Amino acid sequence: MTANDIKNITNAMTKTITKTVTVNALTLLILMVLLILTPSADARSISDYLVEHEQRSEPNISNNSTNNLDTNKLDTSNVDAHSTAKPTIIALSPHIVEMLYDIGAGEQIIGTTTFADYPEQAKQIPVIGNYLRLQIEKVITLQPDLIIAWKSGNPSDDLARLQQLGFKVIYSQPNSFADVAKEMLVFGEFTGHKVTAARKANNYLASLNALKTQYQHKEKITGFYELWSRPLTTVAKGSWPQQFLSLCGVKNPFEDIATPYPQINIESVLKTPIQLIIQPLSENQTDKQAFNWHDWPVIPAVKNKQIIQPDADAMHRMTVRSLNELQHLCASIDQTRQWLQNNNAL
Repeated sequence: MTANDIKNITNAMTKTITKTVTVNALTLLILMVLLILTPSADARSISDYLVEHEQRSEPNISNNSTNNLDTNKLDTSNVDAHSTAKPTIIALSPHIVEMLYDIGAGEQIIGTTTFADYPEQAKQIPVIGNYLRLQIEKVITLQPDLIIAWKSGNPSDDLARLQQLGFKVIYSQPNSFADVAKEMLVFGEFTGHKVTAARKANNYLASLNALKTQYQHKEKITGFYELWSRPLTTVAKGSWPQQFLSLCGVKNPFEDIATPYPQINIESVLKTPIQLIIQPLSENQTDKQAFNWHDWPVIPAVKNKQIIQPDADAMHRMTVRSLNELQHLCASIDQTRQWLQNNNAL
């Protein structure tokens, strides 16, 4: 970092301090030293980049469900929800960016993290970090009115530092379909889009309830959900994708495992007659990166060619698109169910 960079950051920090009334000189000095010594996200290693790239199509795998939205999951204690101005926003995850666009607040986003690529215009938003590290100096330069962070997907130390600098931070942590609607309402409240958010949330919940009604009495089929191929990873109770399986009428033989995203071996899969394999793939992922089930024709789903590959990005991001993908998934599962019934295999 050059002397000029330090000067620019100091000037920006002085602007930030004018927004607060309690930052003293000693705290300012400590924070300046931390900013100078902390490496930026651009300095990450190649191995860090590969780990981040592999996690692109993975869902939130935190098992932290203690902060439910009904009990103030979105920490909004330091934000004025009654301001009539539409604030500028830094949105620190792809699902937050997508949700803000859904309610009409996309143009207010001035910074985000890597992989925020939907809708198309989101690709033009300046990137200020990744899941490992945020670039604090860029945030200071951008001077957002509001930061919306992912509780289990952003570095907590960076977020704490930003709050110490006087930035307003609220946290997103949707763990269920219903939480998506609730967070849309909260985002609408804080971004100046209450009416649109309420309409979108109501439509979302109506579609969700219609799907529940449509599939609640369907005969269950036994399915395996491949979350990741190396190591072979599936889902269990408490995971984001398990609600897809439960709603569409799929019996998951691994549902009762204690961890929500268990790593398993192929021998465990072979113990149960799997009738359907669900193998989500992201847009840029190829079959070569997925598990090669065709090496195991002894599995009924493989023998009967009952393998489906839904859109991983749409399924694993906690947004309106996940509900659209749920509808497609349930329809595909119903086709397998019908095939099994027609061939006396159910």
